[in-house]
Amino acid sequence: MQRIIIALFMLVMSFGAAKAQGLQNIQIKEDPAISNLMNQYVEGNKQKPYINGWRLQILATTDRPKLDETLNNFKAQYPFVPVTWLHERPYYLLRVGAYHSKLQAMSLQQILKGPYPGSYLVQDSQISPIDFIGY
Repeated sequence: MQRIIIALFMLVMSFGAAKAQGLQNIQIKEDPAISNLMNQYVEGNKQKPYINGWRLQILATTDRPKLDETLNNFKAQYPFVPVTWLHERPYYLLRVGAYHSKLQAMSLQQILKGPYPGSYLVQDSQISPIDFIGY
């Protein structure tokens, strides 16, 4: 009985695959107004190299070697989390993560509460879109 069900499933899937192969010659006729709006949208986004969002600040120090040490340690422990640092005199600020909402950033804060107990959330208006991808 099980073999019959498997054979029927394979037969149905082979018909679906054969039918899908015939759909490769699809042509889309798009209204020129839609094309124009999409082009405007793309150009507008190209002019904005940064996105507003949230990061977690894990260090604020006046000691540059301490910043480098913490940065390297963090990258070793969390290689897929984006890291950036700023120099706002006299402090070096180490910020990690990139989130669209504060709620999303709070999840990282909970994970890092143990190793970085003094960390806190900050808004950042200079987040590169690539930082939001891949983790």
